[in-house]
Amino acid sequence: MKSGAIKGMIFAAGLGTRLYPLTADRPKALVEIQEITLLERAIQKLIAAGIKDIVVNVHHFSEQIVTFLSAHQFDARIFISDESERLLDTAGGLKYAESLLKDADHILLYNVDILSDINLETMVDFHCKEEALATLAVRDRKTSRYFVFDKTSMQLCGWRHLGTEEEIISRPVNNPIMLGFSGIHVINKTLFNLIPAGEKISLTPLYVSWASQHKIVGFNHTQDQWCDVGKYEDVIRMI
Repeated sequence: MKSGAIKGMIFAAGLGTRLYPLTADRPKALVEIQEITLLERAIQKLIAAGIKDIVVNVHHFSEQIVTFLSAHQFDARIFISDESERLLDTAGGLKYAESLLKDADHILLYNVDILSDINLETMVDFHCKEEALATLAVRDRKTSRYFVFDKTSMQLCGWRHLGTEEEIISRPVNNPIMLGFSGIHVINKTLFNLIPAGEKISLTPLYVSWASQHKIVGFNHTQDQWCDVGKYEDVIRMI
């Protein structure tokens, strides 16, 4: 991995409402798939990519995650970013954890409910080679919300919601391709300077806005296995 200093952050603070009743007494991160929690799977995925410092943000049943991490040994240093008082969404949560991540050149962001055999080292190398502000893992899949890229350069150009027909185009595009976001991204540390402090905000609209002036690219991993286990039915099928 030719990346300079890199750290990881696992977004584990969500309420897990789509996984109810599994999340009635536990956070989404501690839901088990074949007796292994989603959090442990995500941590081990980042460790396998060579990441030794990992931040986990917490909110819903946060004390359970703290207890779980205290009781388990991982080949990485795990830090908690505690959003117990206020859930800040992805951009807000990332900004809130800045003090734990600021000495890294790049940060790999990973949603806790994602299972994939994506090669994270290859993705990080691609991100660094492109010298992008952010690199988004994307796939050719059915969804209602798409990022729009230039097919040739794979630069982000906009966003489209098929259900509402809402569309935002932030830069001209002649050869568009629509791809679904995989919940995995790599960012350059300079991105912290663009996120407003203290706000609850998602990275998605910010990426689309930033794309007009910054290089944000897609990493197409359609060939990989991928699953978002954010829904109760998905987990039941896997248990």
